[in-house]
Amino acid sequence: MKLLLVEDDAAMRTTLVRALGRRGIQIEACGDGRVALEKWRSSPFDVILLDLTLPGLDGLQVLAQARRDGLDTPVLILTARGTVGDRIIGLNTGADDYLPKPFDLDELEARLRALHRRRPGSTTELASSPYTAGALSYEKESGAIYCRDQVLDLAPRELALLTALLEKKGHAVTKERLFDLVFPGQVEVAYEAIEVVVYRLRKKLAHTGVTLMTLRGLGYLLKTDA
Repeated sequence: MKLLLVEDDAAMRTTLVRALGRRGIQIEACGDGRVALEKWRSSPFDVILLDLTLPGLDGLQVLAQARRDGLDTPVLILTARGTVGDRIIGLNTGADDYLPKPFDLDELEARLRALHRRRPGSTTELASSPYTAGALSYEKESGAIYCRDQVLDLAPRELALLTALLEKKGHAVTKERLFDLVFPGQVEVAYEAIEVVVYRLRKKLAHTGVTLMTLRGLGYLLKTDA
């Protein structure tokens, strides 16, 4: 994957270049919006990792101009602006995904690789078919869960819980098993904490065509709505 990283924080830029470079991603980086737009226009990239707060042109201006120019490279917005309104503006401007700071490096890599694979004409193939339920699909290779072709915004524990349920779709998963997967080795965590994660995940699954059901005495089950 060839990545254009646009980040004005020099320390963050250096850290990401090193960390993602060690994971086999070819990176070109800059910290100015105007420079980024010129690089994007003049060189093919597989994915753009774009901060919003930039000198020259801000990230949304860069994105809007690139889309007007017909540049269709997938874009992941990476920014400290984490409100729902900011996400909607970014996505409506033409972004493909959105990850607020601070972020987990593994999640960032998974989202970047998922965008790369989903780009039309990409030669990268999935190692296995995704698990699906309703509007949800789980790509086992990247660990990303999609809802109608958009990465579902989940906290790490919610992601672990939903992944476990998707892998056993149609079968109940015991509370004990889910606790071990969501809180691995965390003996100090109260057993009832899994119910809090279930509650939060259930709210996020609204309108996905999937219901997280509680089966008394058996555990939890994903049910595709009729």
